[in-house]
Formats: sequence, C-alpha cells, structure tokens
Amino acid sequence: MDDARDLQSRLTKPPGSLGVLEEVSIRLAGLAGRCPPPLPEPAAVAVFAADHGVHAQGVTPWPQEVTAQMVANFTAGGAVVNAFAKQVGARVTVVDIGVAAPLDPAPGLLDRKIAPGTADMTAGPAMTAGEVRRAVAAGIEVARELVDQGARCLITGDMGIANTTASAALIAAFTGLPPERVTGRGTGIDDATHARKVEVVRAALARHGLLDGAGSRDPLDVLAAVGGFEHAGIAGFVLGAAALRVPVVLDGVIAGSAALAAAELSPGALAGCVAGHRSAEPGHAAAVDHLGLRPLVDLELRLGEGTGALLALPLVQGAVRVLHEVATFDSAGVAEKEAAPRNDMISE
Repeated sequence: MDDARDLQSRLTKPPGSLGVLEEVSIRLAGLAGRCPPPLPEPAAVAVFAADHGVHAQGVTPWPQEVTAQMVANFTAGGAVVNAFAKQVGARVTVVDIGVAAPLDPAPGLLDRKIAPGTADMTAGPAMTAGEVRRAVAAGIEVARELVDQGARCLITGDMGIANTTASAALIAAFTGLPPERVTGRGTGIDDATHARKVEVVRAALARHGLLDGAGSRDPLDVLAAVGGFEHAGIAGFVLGAAALRVPVVLDGVIAGSAALAAAELSPGALAGCVAGHRSAEPGHAAAVDHLGLRPLVDLELRLGEGTGALLALPLVQGAVRVLHEVATFDSAGVAEKEAAPRNDMISE
C-alpha cells in the first residue's frame, strides 16, 4: 500500500486528483500484496437466490414464486443483471442456495440448495446452526470455483422475495440501529405494508434478543436467527474472495448486510471489498457507513441482482489500470510542481 501511495504521487497528475479511485487502487494493492495490483478483470457475478419464511408475515405483495421465475429469467439472459454484465464483459452465475421451488438444471445455474427456503424468523431461528455453516461454506466454495475458472474480480448478486426484510433485521442487529431507521420499501411497498414490515423486523429482533444490537453474539448465530441463505452465502463469498486475495464489488442492501456478517467473522475480509453503489434502501447507507466503505455510484438504485456493482465495475478497473499505464513525471519528462518556498527564504 505504501508503494501504491508513492506511485500515485509520482504519476502525471496532481496528487489526489483521482479522489476515491486512488484509495481504491491503494487498497487493492494491499490486498494483492504487490504494486501495481493485478487488473480486476475478467469479472464474474454470483447471484445467490433463496426464499424466506418471513414472507408469510405479509412484508411484500410479491408472491414467493417470483424467486424461481427470476432465476429462470437470469439463466435465459433476460434480466437487468444480464444486460449490465454483457456491457462490461462479466459472466453471470446463478446459485440456488435456498429457493423454495425445485429448479431444473440450466447453463449457468449452480445447485447449492441448503433447504427450500428459511423458516419464519419471527417464530424461531431462520436457519439452524448447521444450515448457516453450510451456506457460508457454499459461498466460500463458489468464490473459489469462479476464481479457478479465471475470474479476477467477483461481484455479489442476489434474488429472493422478502430478502430486504431479513437484510433490515441483520443491519439493525449488527449496527444497533432501530428497525425504523434501516427498514426500507424494498420492491416499492405502500405505507401500510412498510409499517408492517418495520414491526415484523422489530418482532424478529425482539424474539432473538437482538433489538439493541448483537453485542458479543457469535455472528453465525445472528445470521442463523434473522438472515437468509443468500446472506450467509454472500458472507462466505466475501470471505472466500479475501482468502484468495481477489477483490469483491458489493452490490446493494443484501450485500451490505451480508458484508456486516463477514466483517464480524473476519475483519480482514473487508480489505478486498469495494462498495459499488449506494442503494436507495436506508439500511444500505447504515451498513456501508458502519463498514467504513465509500460507495462509488449513487443512482438511487434498489433492484439488487448485482446491477449497481456491475455499473461500478469499470471505475474499479480504471482505478487499477491507472497504476499500470499512466506514466510517472520522470518517465514522461514532465516537470513536477515546484515546492512552495519556505517562509525564511522570502525576503521583505
């Protein structure tokens, strides 16, 4: 990282003129352990798909069947994530980590199903201790598989009707913020449904003793209590990428809540995380602020799937490419700014 800071200061541009992108390049040099770091390309998106028992509490007007239907749309190439991935040359892999319906095999679909959806977190833990560990392990393995296949940058994606409810519960638990501060409108619910969603999150947190934050609770216990299979999978995905020293571009509120769990499990995992964008969901701002990450794009997106992260991918790649391709003042024969004269050298 010191080498990257030094190189940034010698490139043919005013120091600091690339703003946040300079810090991105420095952090990724630290992750790789070399300067310049490898170019973060090609990229691969993993869309973790799962269903949620809390759907029964009326937190969304969308039927649960939409999760499986959207998985079919992803594998057919018809979703926004597919369009954005094609634009930046990224490959899309869909991971069935807990979809309620059985899915037919399809190109680009990985079967890592832990169970057909979580249990209702307002009635008991969403996952058992064994299930949450298997889901995290599955995420780690997906990261390894994609890197073994040549990916040099990983992107988080998600799909799951009612997953913003579980995300809000996780964010409240890990940050200690109240449910009304972190619970958003997800797919665009009305005021009455939003009020119900806030109370459902509050009830789940109270049920598991998490209303005032997770405290010293084991992060896997928190994930099991109020998370989803896709949250646990993405947490593992982040951990696996960090172990392989490959950067991860995080998407929106689902990825942010999962990254909170990953950071609690291993703080060093954040070294390779880049917040691709700031979601319109209020919980996402709380998550990235708690993680100390600076989102690169703010377009009021709230789709998920990995779409915001994909839009930010060229910025991450450009940040690293600068270290590879921009000349230094010495090599380009460009004069540097003269040092300011010292006061004791200025005569009256």
